[in-house]
Amino acid sequence: MKSSASPATGIDAMDLNAFVGIVRGDRFVSDEPSWDRVRRSFAYLSEVAHKQVVYGINTGFGPMAQHAVSAADHQALQYNLVRSHASGTGTDLPEEAVKAMMLVRAITFLHGRSGVSEPVVRQLIAFLDHGICPRVPSLGGVGASGDLTQQAHLCLGLIGEGRGTHHGRSDSMSSILERCGLKPVHLQLRDGLAMLNGTAAMTGIGLLNVQRAHTLINHAIGLSALITEALGTWTDHLGEPLNGAKRHKGQQEAARRMREALAGAQSVRDRMEHLSSNGSGTFNHMVQEHYSIRCVPQVVGPILDRVNQCERTLLDELHSIDDNPLIDPDNGIHHGGNFHGDQVSLEMDTLRLALVKLCMLAERQLNFLLNDKVNQRFTPFLNLEAPGLTLGMQGMQFTATSTTAECQALSTSLYVHSISNNNDNQDIVSMGTNAALATARVIGHAQRVQSILAIAAAQAVDIAVLPDRLSPAGKAMHSLIRSAAAPIRSTSDPAAAIDAVHDALYVATRPSAK
Repeated sequence: MKSSASPATGIDAMDLNAFVGIVRGDRFVSDEPSWDRVRRSFAYLSEVAHKQVVYGINTGFGPMAQHAVSAADHQALQYNLVRSHASGTGTDLPEEAVKAMMLVRAITFLHGRSGVSEPVVRQLIAFLDHGICPRVPSLGGVGASGDLTQQAHLCLGLIGEGRGTHHGRSDSMSSILERCGLKPVHLQLRDGLAMLNGTAAMTGIGLLNVQRAHTLINHAIGLSALITEALGTWTDHLGEPLNGAKRHKGQQEAARRMREALAGAQSVRDRMEHLSSNGSGTFNHMVQEHYSIRCVPQVVGPILDRVNQCERTLLDELHSIDDNPLIDPDNGIHHGGNFHGDQVSLEMDTLRLALVKLCMLAERQLNFLLNDKVNQRFTPFLNLEAPGLTLGMQGMQFTATSTTAECQALSTSLYVHSISNNNDNQDIVSMGTNAALATARVIGHAQRVQSILAIAAAQAVDIAVLPDRLSPAGKAMHSLIRSAAAPIRSTSDPAAAIDAVHDALYVATRPSAK
């Protein structure tokens, strides 16, 4: 089903929200100047290809570029490239990732500096319109001469080979094309190479990662605010005087958003009343909360800064020309290495590291809520029944701990794991798609840990008998959680509760990028 949202127009103006919207069903509308650029670049390449040596048209590939290819074999060369490099393995990429790849490649081609033929670009957009996704295995790309392996499988679908899905239904690509009234593309000049070169896989997956990272941050702030209400703690650690003293935009924004979420909260306390009291001996209330409660702006702030930086870099990559050679009708043909994915790989590593810390924050907040000796407010493991006989959320904590530990293991850099290959032609590579996929895995894990935290936060609110005294934002969050799962008791199905809350937070609501 197509979204009712307005069509996205203008490739140069496309931002993260527009990109994700098209991947999820909004219509992509290209403008005529973009098609003029495509046609002009292809016409220019057609004119000069028989007059000079152009890599990938009348030469072999990689270390075999020294071998000339006759004009009679130009078309066969493109098909040989695609079929030989469609050698991926492992689980298939999700449909959203494949759609993101196709959209990235279409945008690159519409800039008109790849020398690609118009039917290739039309086919990519037709696939998006029809909900067609070629089967693309996840393993195989090294991210340096582009995402060669993944994009070869994508191109295989354009020419009607291999398998794919149509609105989720698996079939041969030839059958899917016939059912949709489409024909296989006939590769010309450098169409195969243009489809394989570039960073479409890592960039497409990376942009989806950024959108999901924004959602994780939104929920980290919302859940931290709900926990603050459940605890009835001080809020001066969120104040502008304190956080404004640190000149980091992320920290200031995180604190501001938590203040907004707590507007109207009735359970939080005023520090000035505590300071003016004449206490003696031991204070009845904790003077300062543990770091996982008190230092949320300082922890979430740098993560927010990293996500915003990553978004800027990936949008720059989206609007870049990541091909080789570049076919520029105004300035000639330029051979180089714009297909190299180091920018995206480094950003994915940095984003993944930041999101591991966000997952760790959720796990620590969960531990705080479940440990009665630490929080000094709630029953052990937020148990609503008889302690000892029943276990509360004890089992769910194991899941959160284990999942967080795997996230920590996944924080290892892929950016520095270059391995020379291709007869040492590709002697330093980015592993950008591996980095993007590892980041996607961390995001999935962090969503599960946040879901468990959400269940605990709602249970803490229930134990404190606070639902009617929550802030408007707190009520909305508590209601969302409760709409998905009832309080955890001995008769509950905790695994089903985690899945239901996960879907409520990350699937059903389909939150925007920001």
